[in-house]
Amino acid sequence: MVEAGGTGAGRPGRERAVVIGGGYAGLLAARVLSDHFAEVLVLERDAVSRETGAHPSAPQSYHAHAMLAKGGETLEKLFPGLRAELEQIGSPVFDYGERISFLLPSGYATRTTTGVHIQTFTRDELERRLRGRVLDLAPVRMVGGARCRGLLTAPGERNGRAVTGVRYRIGDGAEEEVAADLVVDASGRSGAIDDWLIEAGLPVSAKSTVRARITYTTMVFDRTGEQDYDVAYQMTFAPSVRRGGVMMGIEHGRWVCSLFGFEQHPPTDTDAYLEFARDLDNPRLAEEIARRSRQEEVHRYTNPGSTWRLHHRNPGWPDRLVAIGDALCVFNPVYGQGLTVAAIEADALGTLLRRRSADADLTGLSRDYLRAAAGIVKAPWTLSTTSDLMWSPEGQPLGARFAHWFNRHVFALALHDADVWTRFVKVANMTAPPSLLMHPSVLAKVVRRAVTRQPAPTPVPAA
Repeated sequence: MVEAGGTGAGRPGRERAVVIGGGYAGLLAARVLSDHFAEVLVLERDAVSRETGAHPSAPQSYHAHAMLAKGGETLEKLFPGLRAELEQIGSPVFDYGERISFLLPSGYATRTTTGVHIQTFTRDELERRLRGRVLDLAPVRMVGGARCRGLLTAPGERNGRAVTGVRYRIGDGAEEEVAADLVVDASGRSGAIDDWLIEAGLPVSAKSTVRARITYTTMVFDRTGEQDYDVAYQMTFAPSVRRGGVMMGIEHGRWVCSLFGFEQHPPTDTDAYLEFARDLDNPRLAEEIARRSRQEEVHRYTNPGSTWRLHHRNPGWPDRLVAIGDALCVFNPVYGQGLTVAAIEADALGTLLRRRSADADLTGLSRDYLRAAAGIVKAPWTLSTTSDLMWSPEGQPLGARFAHWFNRHVFALALHDADVWTRFVKVANMTAPPSLLMHPSVLAKVVRRAVTRQPAPTPVPAA
């Protein structure tokens, strides 16, 4: 199936870009590429239309997704008016510190104005809105049911190789070839990039992997009554807090609730699901689940861990090929970083293309982009994986142990210190660098608390 768009000029000096994958990351890539290429061909393995939401073949798409503040700002830049469009159908916009019942390992975070605004919605609704907008762009053409079968290559700079197109097949049809000035791998975590590189005689990139087997079970149900929060959350924290959950207000007057456990499986049976929620220390999730009058199908997904493909360190990586989203780095979903990182990567790709004139050679673009993307990934990767490493009974690196120790004190301070909590919120939402939490004023409070050996408060039920 082919979908074509309506507006957008592209850049006639650059004939065609091919995007492998038409999910969230692929849509973002197509959006920025439409400003720079006469044609943007999106090869999507599923049969999709303008009304398709989240990918049918992406099992994690049914679960609660967080769009961090930086991601929301970037999406609004790429798709002006998107936030208001979603708000009109009931996706709430709120200050992170005012409308979240956030249970930290030591107790409830203080309620305070942070200046960090977020919006909550389902992955399904977000992708539907983005897909409709992208298909309205004249340069974009999406082919459904198309599977990439390999890369076309030719000699490149410095005795290397350059990607010149892809081979693909629609359903059971004959294999086809299409030339491209740039190819974007947005095929997700299950993409076959390693096979494509090997077949082309190119080296496979090394990977960094951190295992953290977190299982998510998700229910969507109606939101009734008035609450003083739009998100209720209980975080997991190694080694003792092995169960958690998040409930977010979403479009059309509903809640999406994901219960999760480390090496545990929250049940899909609705009665047992409620009992699991009642076992959490934040009672608000169970209260709303018990109050529901209707619900949608319950889904479960086990995330095997985080994987970063280190393409920027691959000396034989071909020119004119880049990767975005989960095809580059898969994050543990519990930290809500994946959607935001993909948006920032897409924006970075657009920035690099704008710096070159329309008729400029794209030689070297892949190298520049992959280095920029590595810089984007580094901070959220470090933040999440240092926490995940603490679940391992052995091999915990010194850096991870220090970060875990530091975070424990930060979380204890956040119960009553609005400045510390605001700093953490800004770092977690990627609107400020991690160094904001290492400010001398914060370090002094952490050291003072550690030296005096103040015990962590015991979590108490919400008011």
